[in-house]
Amino acid sequence: MKLKNYFESVKGRGVLATADADGRVDAAIYATPHFIDDETIAFIMRDRLTHHNLQSNAHAAYLFMESGGGFAGKRLFLTKMREEQNSELLNSLRRKSYSNDEKESKFLVFFQINKVLPLIGAGDNK
Repeated sequence: MKLKNYFESVKGRGVLATADADGRVDAAIYATPHFIDDETIAFIMRDRLTHHNLQSNAHAAYLFMESGGGFAGKRLFLTKMREEQNSELLNSLRRKSYSNDEKESKFLVFFQINKVLPLIGAGDNK
């Protein structure tokens, strides 16, 4: 199953982990990624700690745990490629809107998918 189809068909929760230039780590709950193509995903984010960390350290990891108990899911290892602020594409991808959305800038941050591993298990250890 293609990764895009997986995220479209499976319910669960995701966590995006980033670190700043000094290695201080942050983890935040994020919705499933928006697929741009088979190797590129994007997340919509506000200018908070996760976005700040990505300005000095382009590496991130997205952990997705499937609903329903057990330990099924995926780990995506990512590198930031670029971002857009308050763009038409960002607005077209939004799944929800909130009453205070107009007050705060939003960023569409694009990532290259470097590696995909199961939630549990080592893969090839590289």
